[in-house]
Amino acid sequence: MGRHSDRLKLSQIKALVAVADYQSFSRAADELDLSQSSISHAIAGLEAELGISLFSRGRHGAQLTPVGERILIQARTILAALDQVTQEADLVRGLAGGSVRVAAFRSLATSFLPQAIAQFSQQFPSITVSLVECTCQDEVEQVLQTKQADIGLLHLPSSPELETWELFRDEFLVILPPDSSHAGTHLSWEEIAQYPMILSPEKDCCDRMIIQHFDHHQHSIQIASYEVREASTILGMVRQGLGGTVMHGYEIESFVSDFQVFPLPVPLERINGCAVLKDALHLPATFTFLETLKSTCRASSISEVTG
Repeated sequence: MGRHSDRLKLSQIKALVAVADYQSFSRAADELDLSQSSISHAIAGLEAELGISLFSRGRHGAQLTPVGERILIQARTILAALDQVTQEADLVRGLAGGSVRVAAFRSLATSFLPQAIAQFSQQFPSITVSLVECTCQDEVEQVLQTKQADIGLLHLPSSPELETWELFRDEFLVILPPDSSHAGTHLSWEEIAQYPMILSPEKDCCDRMIIQHFDHHQHSIQIASYEVREASTILGMVRQGLGGTVMHGYEIESFVSDFQVFPLPVPLERINGCAVLKDALHLPATFTFLETLKSTCRASSISEVTG
């Protein structure tokens, strides 16, 4: 072992990396929640112990010297190794505690997820499950990629950076007012075109799928002028005869008796799944919650309304 290594301090290594990252003693101090004098003292002590200058100070901030750049590489390796130590300890603790963060957008978060959380919490009461509410598919993928969530509920396929599992499939259905004049079990494209369809704003991924489906089969869809985001509001407007809508089956399962419900002339199916970030170290609680999600979907009554 080198003559200096036993006298180096972890606080000095962290200070070196933070100053190098921010090129500023004051910003490094903010990041580490320390005073600027503490950072300066740590760097000065490290330079004195090593007998070299790690930074040159000037108008443009703190710049690494050539030898400082080489030592920074080793410093990052040390901090990464320490992170690995704590992660291994977390794995050993297993399911004795910790947390699972689940990202989902509205339609999936309000369907089977509460049942899965309740089942998991009953079995593992010491593990906290928190929900990260997102507005769209892209946001779910982003919070997974930035490690703000451990598990995401989304539509498949998704980003190649994610490892995914299919949970269930559901079919989009045409929902018409209860007093609409149509009789029968199916609608033609032309009959659907007679109704203004109340959809969410176009950035909603489901409604993009619906519009693209109509376009693909060379049929137009009459979109109502209302811009409504919540499914409950859309269904309330359909109930009042202001138009129809197209929704996935499980979202209207409890309301089906209130409306006239038809399949699309050519079925449109959505694949719903869960995902984690590939090549990331996940705790046992994450995979256990994934298994709970899968079993909840298998045991639930999620099915095609028209089935």
